[in-house]
Amino acid sequence: MSSFEANAGRPAKTAAGTNRPSAWSRLSRRLDEDSEGYGPIRGTLGTGRIGMIWLAANLVVTTLLTGTLFVPGVTWPTAVGMIVLGTVIGAAVLVLIGNMGTRTGLPTMSLSKGAFGLRGSFLAVAANVVILMGWSWVQAMLAGVTVNFLVERSTGFSSPILFSVLCQLLVVSLAIFGHKGIARVEPWLALVILAIMGYIFTVSFTTFPLADFAAIKADPAAGWSAVGVLDVVIATAVSWTVLSAEFNRLARTQAAGVAGSAVGYLLSTVLAMVLGATAIGYVVLDGGEAVGFEPAVIVGVFGAPLAVVIFLSVMATNTMVVYGMVSSVVNMVPSRKIRFLPTALILGAVSILGSTWLGLLDSFTSFLTVIGSLFIPVFAVMIADYYLVNKSSYSADILRARGGRYWFRGGFNVPALVTWLLGAAVSLLLTYAVASPVGATIPTFLFSFALYWGWCAAGGRRVSGSPVSLHLSEAEPEHAGS
Repeated sequence: MSSFEANAGRPAKTAAGTNRPSAWSRLSRRLDEDSEGYGPIRGTLGTGRIGMIWLAANLVVTTLLTGTLFVPGVTWPTAVGMIVLGTVIGAAVLVLIGNMGTRTGLPTMSLSKGAFGLRGSFLAVAANVVILMGWSWVQAMLAGVTVNFLVERSTGFSSPILFSVLCQLLVVSLAIFGHKGIARVEPWLALVILAIMGYIFTVSFTTFPLADFAAIKADPAAGWSAVGVLDVVIATAVSWTVLSAEFNRLARTQAAGVAGSAVGYLLSTVLAMVLGATAIGYVVLDGGEAVGFEPAVIVGVFGAPLAVVIFLSVMATNTMVVYGMVSSVVNMVPSRKIRFLPTALILGAVSILGSTWLGLLDSFTSFLTVIGSLFIPVFAVMIADYYLVNKSSYSADILRARGGRYWFRGGFNVPALVTWLLGAAVSLLLTYAVASPVGATIPTFLFSFALYWGWCAAGGRRVSGSPVSLHLSEAEPEHAGS
């Protein structure tokens, strides 16, 4: 521990000689108390509230702009069909992982300890932070580019990097000091966003009839196919699954978590992506150039209402993304307290610096490919391990720092880690080297799921009998902090 950290936690003497904690210590203690600390949480929210959380979370600019990538690479009806199909498939994975959070009370990365081991899960946490950091950068850039477009059109001043940094600085401040407030108002922001989306759909379909959108010819030069669209849509769901147990552990019952997350995620994703495909179709029908994943293109057509959608969605969703990063790190090691404030400041500083890398926007589909390669095998292993190998039950040993059922070999579950690596290799192979008629995401999930399940079955590692599944807030391990 550095001398700064040591002194930061030490009470300071006032002129009167009394000990009084420093401002840093008081703020750090308050943030630690307000944050969701390590361990299980007993949820209290019903179906409607969980549904609104998921609805708000995914009514976000990245989801909307992902839809702009597909048309005219494929026809508008094909894009809509693949968006619906991919969202349903991806939501199945998201809901299964989320239900693990409802049943145990643990967040997603803490649940990975059951499959990968108490130490092996650190690799999943590291990958999760990298992915969430990337999402945070992308969203900050999109907000900055949008604000810059409006400011430049009004005043002539242009600095997209400056506005990206300012947007992310606001996001980091909200993540540290106001994430609970954002969580409360996010459902209401979702209603505002839905209303504006309704306006944009109305403008689109009253200006050009539905038949005109359906008649837009596919452009093979754009490099898209129906299977390619399907893969990207599923990868989007996978990217949200890293936070699914965080949200769904707040559900009062499994039914509330499953129904709320399924309806909320399906509705928000389909609406946002179809809106993106429709908006870029409108640009094409209006004689403009279809430039995918470029907010200025569609904001230039639909004006301030769409800019409001983009800004509000980034402020709400990106705040929770940054908070999710911090929470993943803080919850990583139960026996070694990682403080919320310094972690948030370090990760926040990285997220602000990264928001200046505008070139990432040109590689967004590659970014989604990385997400799929890294996390599709992870979630396949976690689902097989929890529902089949452990028969829908994890013991309180998952709360330990070392030892117990989930220690495996030195804290690492070798079959899970090897399956992860092989699954990632299969995903990259099918994406870049071998053409697959069904894409890369579905075969990667099935391969990883079957390999891990078969390995555990052959090794006799399946839990015997019918274990009682208890919410982990009802039990404590003998030596949780050992």
